[in-house]
Amino acid sequence: MLTKFESKSARVKGLAFHPVRPWICASLHNGVIQLWDYRVGTVIDRFEEHEGPVRGVDFHLTEPLIVSGGDDYKIKVWDYKLRRCLFTLLGHLDYIRTVQFHPNASQFPWILSASDDQTLRLWDFQKRTCLSVLTGHNHYVMCAAFHPAEDLIVSASLDQTVRVWDTSGLRKKQSGEPAGPPPDPSLKGARAVGAAAALNVQAELFGTNDVVVKYVLEGHDRGVNWAAFHPTLPLLASAADDRQVKLWRMSETKAWEVDTLRGHANNVSCCLFHPKHDLVVSNSEDRSIRVWDVSKRVGVQTFRREGDRFWILAAHRSQNLLAAGHDSGMIVFKLERERPAAARGPGDKLYYVRGRELFCHDYAQATAGTSGVDIPIATIRRVGQQAQTDGIGSAPRFLTYNQHNPTEGNVIVCSEVDGGAYELITFSLSDASGSVTDGKRGACMGPAVFLGKNRFAVLDRHQRQVVVKNLNNETTKRVQSPVPNVDALLDGGASGRVLLRADDRVVLFEVQSRRVLGEIAAPKIKSAVWSPDGSKVALLCKYGVVIADRQLEQMCSISDTVRIKSGAWDVSPTGGTASELFIYTTLHHVKYCLPSGDTGTIRTLDQPLYAQRVVKDQMFCLDREARAKVISIDTTEARFKLALALKRYGQVMHMVRHSRLCGRAIVAYLQKKGFPEVALHFVREPKTRFRLALACGNIEAAMECAFTLEQQQEAEGSSKGNVWGELGSEALRQGNHQVVEMSYQRTKDFDRLSFLYLLTGDTEKLRKMLKISNMRQDIMGRYHNALLLGDAAERVKVLEESGNMPLAYISAKLHNLEEDAERIKIAIETNGGSVEGLLEKVPVGSKKGGCLLQPPTPIVRSDNWPTLPVQKTTLEDLEAAEATEQNGEDGYHHEETPVEDAEDTGDKNWEDDAFEEGMGGDGDDDLGFDDDGDGGWGDDLDLGDDFGIEPAKKPVDEMADLTKMSEDATFKMPTAGRPPAACWVENSSHAADHIAAGAASSAMQLLNRQIAASDFSVLKSSMIGSYIGSMMSMPGVPGSGSLSVPLLRNDVEGHPGAESLPRTSLKMKNLVTGIRSGYRFFQGGKFNDSKNAFSSVLADIPLVVADNRNEANEMKEMLEICREYITAVRIRGAMAENATNPSRSTELCAYFTHCNLQPTHLLLALRSAMGTAFKHKNYIVAASFARRLLELPDMSSQRNADLKVKATKVLQKSEQMARNEHTLNYNENATFAIDCKDFVPIYAGDNSLKCSYCGSVYSDENMKGKVCLTCNFCVVGVDTIGLVAGS
Repeated sequence: MLTKFESKSARVKGLAFHPVRPWICASLHNGVIQLWDYRVGTVIDRFEEHEGPVRGVDFHLTEPLIVSGGDDYKIKVWDYKLRRCLFTLLGHLDYIRTVQFHPNASQFPWILSASDDQTLRLWDFQKRTCLSVLTGHNHYVMCAAFHPAEDLIVSASLDQTVRVWDTSGLRKKQSGEPAGPPPDPSLKGARAVGAAAALNVQAELFGTNDVVVKYVLEGHDRGVNWAAFHPTLPLLASAADDRQVKLWRMSETKAWEVDTLRGHANNVSCCLFHPKHDLVVSNSEDRSIRVWDVSKRVGVQTFRREGDRFWILAAHRSQNLLAAGHDSGMIVFKLERERPAAARGPGDKLYYVRGRELFCHDYAQATAGTSGVDIPIATIRRVGQQAQTDGIGSAPRFLTYNQHNPTEGNVIVCSEVDGGAYELITFSLSDASGSVTDGKRGACMGPAVFLGKNRFAVLDRHQRQVVVKNLNNETTKRVQSPVPNVDALLDGGASGRVLLRADDRVVLFEVQSRRVLGEIAAPKIKSAVWSPDGSKVALLCKYGVVIADRQLEQMCSISDTVRIKSGAWDVSPTGGTASELFIYTTLHHVKYCLPSGDTGTIRTLDQPLYAQRVVKDQMFCLDREARAKVISIDTTEARFKLALALKRYGQVMHMVRHSRLCGRAIVAYLQKKGFPEVALHFVREPKTRFRLALACGNIEAAMECAFTLEQQQEAEGSSKGNVWGELGSEALRQGNHQVVEMSYQRTKDFDRLSFLYLLTGDTEKLRKMLKISNMRQDIMGRYHNALLLGDAAERVKVLEESGNMPLAYISAKLHNLEEDAERIKIAIETNGGSVEGLLEKVPVGSKKGGCLLQPPTPIVRSDNWPTLPVQKTTLEDLEAAEATEQNGEDGYHHEETPVEDAEDTGDKNWEDDAFEEGMGGDGDDDLGFDDDGDGGWGDDLDLGDDFGIEPAKKPVDEMADLTKMSEDATFKMPTAGRPPAACWVENSSHAADHIAAGAASSAMQLLNRQIAASDFSVLKSSMIGSYIGSMMSMPGVPGSGSLSVPLLRNDVEGHPGAESLPRTSLKMKNLVTGIRSGYRFFQGGKFNDSKNAFSSVLADIPLVVADNRNEANEMKEMLEICREYITAVRIRGAMAENATNPSRSTELCAYFTHCNLQPTHLLLALRSAMGTAFKHKNYIVAASFARRLLELPDMSSQRNADLKVKATKVLQKSEQMARNEHTLNYNENATFAIDCKDFVPIYAGDNSLKCSYCGSVYSDENMKGKVCLTCNFCVVGVDTIGLVAGS
């Protein structure tokens, strides 16, 4: 069983498939009717007007109608487009079990219903009346159904009978044909009316003779739950509470029982004939679905479900889909896969299996209306018990053709019979059906793969080994899979290679050398399709496509919402799309995918098709019946995107001129990819064209569109300022101030216009602006223009006219306009004012005093500001592409170019395929190092792709052979310089420089790679300090923001330019200060403070840049000091915890003395250890500690005289006793390291793990991958390069 969809809900009592759409209607025991889309698994709608369980439901064949019947005795007809109930049919007196539309509902608008009131009813849903009541059963009628083609109805009842009814009389009556005996001519008038009324009462009570019983089938021992017609044969199937399914045959005169199918262990709820195979499917309350072979009359398959009883079955009218309802929902399923087994052969041939026949389809012999000629090759034999029945998964599943053998044809057909089996068929290529050799069979798992001319590989399903066999079916080699859980082999694309599918990944494996060549993640992969040249592979997954190169390096990955059915690479001989364009099909669409990751939809499909071959605008495919078809597809959009991605600009411009490329999607795509000038050639809508012109800086095209939009806006009466404002901004960016002037004039932006004239030095127009502002009575405009012109008299006049007399007087006095000042003074005094003290507020003669402003002299007086002239590219200049247009789309062939023409072909010889062929692949391993004066060491620093640096290429003009440049020129601004932060990241591999540049992500990646840092919260404060300390904020002029000035550490002899490096806030002196603080705290016994000081130094060391090698060595020494002291402090803490344990406390004291401490601190450690060991009567180790103490140089000083006496006495006493009271895990004569987790010795030769940063040692394997307990931010057990101290 292949489950396509599963839902969770209340008990499902009724099911019906929509005849066309991927919908299924489910009626539930809680009274709800659900409409599901089983393709995407979502509920489309819910209908909830029934009271109580709804047991029957059905779709109308042509109209948007649903009929339902429930335990509320009501039949409801729903319109699922209007999402409401249209009407209700009343008449049944008990629960309604099933309802059904007539199969020919357009001619006969009938509904058939069966009820527990022991009747069947036929309804006319257009007239909303009851046509006939079918009586005869004497118990609940559990089911009723129309015959799909004849005038028959079958019903099943708990009275243990199945009845077949003839509806031909009703059909003739409804269509106007004479039926039954003629009316009695002797009845007239009232007698005739009375007779008619009596007949109506009789019809209501006992039924009419329009529908008569044709057969009564008796044979079940208990009540019959279901009965169903065969779609084409005169057969019936019935299911009953006696746990049996019975088959019945009908003739014109009688019906009889054919056979009984036994196997269910409880009441059989439902049964039906499979619409496409000779199978009966039944389900039961024993929680199983069983499949029976009609011809052999035996059960062939059983599907069980734990905990849920099955109640209903439904079959799709046209597709191979079944549905079953159970206690907790429903499932939609198939009995077998419908994908035809097919494989591409040599040239134009396709090999596939239809039924039990192997065919060769020759596309070369295609004629008008056909895709080619089918040539039968061989009949595939049935193997295994299951294979004797069609329709339950016994059909061939996979087919593989041997592409490595040019002399004869080899085909392996694989199926899933008996867990997996294969059959090898060999035939002549000249006479395919003449000499066929078959019979070579075996067991396998999944498809087989040909490895060479006479070898193939299969997967052993028990041991999961790759088994290599020859064409005589003899095993020649067994190879263990390099990865576990391998469940299938796929084609490896070259001789000797296979793809191993394991879980959600694919491994490229070379069988001969047993090497893994590549690996890629591909969830739920189904198949692999290699391009014709073997350079790319498309991995088809359940919901996506992954495209990779021949080494399995991913090129792109796309996902889809529906299942991927098939795919094929384009094999067009011309056009440049071969091996570059991948076409794939889903359930209802044909789509394309490019290696660049671009995707799109080409067309829709009525039925699923399986693509086999794509040539230009034709897709050759197989349908589910394995019939070869050819459909037309339009790949213009895909070829256009491919030409853009491959920089074939001549082809791009040819398609722009001659293809129907339009739509917002293409325009948005071109803008996203940075080619707005291409879209500008075929977009005619003014608004979109205006945006594109601005995006590519084409001022002329933008002006043309602006004029058009202005006319449209004037006609509509809307504002026009926005368009001219945007055009002015772009023109200003390009320095085209003539267009800027026109834009400001049209938007009447007088302030900006005046400032523009000031910048360009056009004083004449500035004076005109003064006149305009005077005419407009714009006081502020007049004052600003007078200020920009330096016209003091005009400013005084403006101030005077605006009533600002004090300001006018001050301005006149400051500019020595005595006459004006005197006049204004009189005016002020006349109005009762005074000018005394006005000039005291103005500091005349100082820098803050007033001075006359004159317009600045422009640097350059010209039409527009100077810019760099650049020639138009091919994409901008359509005429320049005419040279390549003659080649057109057919001018691009994938042919190898001779080496002598490398200068003329641009970068075509630098393609990845050529590089791979030179550096690996199937060729020899000679890397071809030339003696170029470097002694053979020249290529060792090839950084490759890991650093994101492209290999050095010879500078060539990639446009040289595509087009002849136009003499017309446009302009663009000079290229902007690089910011300092970008230079810092590129120039240094030190994390401090990256964090100073703000590149926190790359800094953390560097720390992770170099010292396996993982918990960056410990480093947070140091990293923030490095970032803040690399820049200086300098205040700007009033009204503007502050300026950020980078601080450089290599600018002593001048600015380093692009080689700049940042100044870091942490220096060696900070580390030295931290170490000294730790020493001081340790000496004073403040162990927690000491540990914090050393931990702070550990966190600062990765972000300190050493100036020279000596500093780098000192930093590494500090690293060891911090590790030893932190370990010592942690042991000291453990000693306090184990004070009551004599042996453990003595051991910890001994380990404490083996930490690499300063002599002063070691003296304290030995003194403590000696006292502890002597107190616990461990005299041997006490004597050892006393000897080491007496050997220290500091013991000779006067201040340690008392300690020396005590040590001597302890040594004498210990040598007398010469025993340890406790057994200790300590050997003073052996060299050991201290486990930083458990504090036990790790001797030389023992397995251990180390922290790649601080060097702490651990013996516990469980510490691998965990954070170090010493430094608290690096991972244990990872091999790295270690601390990088310099940039």
